[in-house]
Amino acid sequence: MAEHETLSRTTGATLVTLVVVACAAGLADALQRRLRLRRRTRHHAGAEPAPVHTHHGAPTIPRQRATGPSAETVRLTEAERDAFAVLVRRLSEGD
Repeated sequence: MAEHETLSRTTGATLVTLVVVACAAGLADALQRRLRLRRRTRHHAGAEPAPVHTHHGAPTIPRQRATGPSAETVRLTEAERDAFAVLVRRLSEGD
């Protein structure tokens, strides 16, 4: 050990290095799990994805679907359209 290096500085640098390595390993594991899940759900396209569990066994929140429900349309009768128009006029005048 050189004169300007102290035991606490060397220990601190070693500790920081170990923490960085542990974080990198955890990140690599999380990415690997995500890739495995993505591959598994590709095979079951259209099927509901299986619940994913963390390494502690607790379930995670499932991802939202990329597509929403199809658009809904309701056919109104002429009387219903007239009533809706009257309602809109009343609400807009009430400002």
